[in-house]
Amino acid sequence: MMTLNETHDPALESWVPSANAADTDFPIQNLPFGVFVGKGGAGPGRIGVAIGDQVLDLAALRETGLLSADAAAAVSCAGDPDLNRLMDIDSADLAALRLALSRLLRRDGRDTERVAACLRPASSVTLQMPVRVGNFTDFYTSIHHAITAGQLMRPGGTLAPNFRHLPIAYHGRASSIVVDGTECRRPSGQIRPAVDADPIYAPTARLDFEAEVGFLIRRGNRLGESIALSDAPAHVFGLCLVNDWSARDIQSWEAQPLGPFLGKSFMTTMSAWIVTLEALAPFRCAAAGRGTDGPALLPYLDDPADRAYGGLDIRLAVTLQVPAADRRSMVRRQIAKLEFATQYWTIFQMLAHHTSNGCNLKTGDLLASGTVSSGTAPEAAGCLFELCRNGKEPVRMDDGIVRTFLQDGDELSITARCERPGVRAIGFGQCSGRIVGAR
Repeated sequence: MMTLNETHDPALESWVPSANAADTDFPIQNLPFGVFVGKGGAGPGRIGVAIGDQVLDLAALRETGLLSADAAAAVSCAGDPDLNRLMDIDSADLAALRLALSRLLRRDGRDTERVAACLRPASSVTLQMPVRVGNFTDFYTSIHHAITAGQLMRPGGTLAPNFRHLPIAYHGRASSIVVDGTECRRPSGQIRPAVDADPIYAPTARLDFEAEVGFLIRRGNRLGESIALSDAPAHVFGLCLVNDWSARDIQSWEAQPLGPFLGKSFMTTMSAWIVTLEALAPFRCAAAGRGTDGPALLPYLDDPADRAYGGLDIRLAVTLQVPAADRRSMVRRQIAKLEFATQYWTIFQMLAHHTSNGCNLKTGDLLASGTVSSGTAPEAAGCLFELCRNGKEPVRMDDGIVRTFLQDGDELSITARCERPGVRAIGFGQCSGRIVGAR
């Protein structure tokens, strides 16, 4: 369990007024990292920290000389166009930076005028890809999703025999990972329109989302060496939201026998702000129960600390906006509410298993949970494939509009909050994208 410290004090308030709003994702207890440029993409990327509706420019803050020596060491890379070097610094220096930022931004902080000069309104900047992602691995760790999806694909099908023994995953495409707000171009590919038909090449008619939680590696391991489960938290920098867009018709035809390829690789969206593992310390919880019929874990996937604190109490919400019948406005509906703490495997088990064969992870690698589905209720489904029962039970919007899969002009947004009694709630911003027509 990561130790709580003064930066987690729920009574802390900031001299930045918007950071004290009850509904902000970015109170002083959060302080997530991102990369920004001037509005419209002007100028080189710089590292910033979100506080309320403002962005703190770390490079400008470094120049003030207000940071202590250990905290200043952590922002030597503040002018970088990504977070990779920052993620690779010593964990003690990262903790010192968080503490220094917290003290400078508190209501009773010193030199507030000089710090205020380093703030930029969030509305005046454009957020960019926060990380240079070298490798992307997408897991399959929701037992609810695995059971439901399996039954929809194979009526009468049962849970894969390996699911309860190891975290299943596939290696995704890093080059097509994009930041929140990037439009999703409808992909084309080979589709078999019927079981007895020849395949055709056409735009996907079954475009879907997958609501996921991602985590970024801060320090990797050498090739041939593994990371013990007890050491896994030390290799995680922070978490973000992920939408692994999926073309279900392309996916179902090509995934025989090797698995996801072009039905996934056309685009994956991640949120712009990275919430550090330290900020999430108050929301660590017990790992999800494995049920009375769950097999014993192999030793490398079992650790008392992971059982007690490996879970993360993150609540996700998925909102769909579609063009109204007159095309002059948008119809909006929240279609899913999800609980990440129900995942069958923890992020630390995912990391330990990933390296158990000696696979070398690197700073900036993105690992994602797979679809977060947290129960049997329709609103607990983390993708339309589940929610609409593979197109059989459409989502009904206002204005008589229905959806089974995403259409051009639709906008899909994933948000998330961490809320527990006696703790200041924090959030992740959003992971969103609008569908545009195929080329």
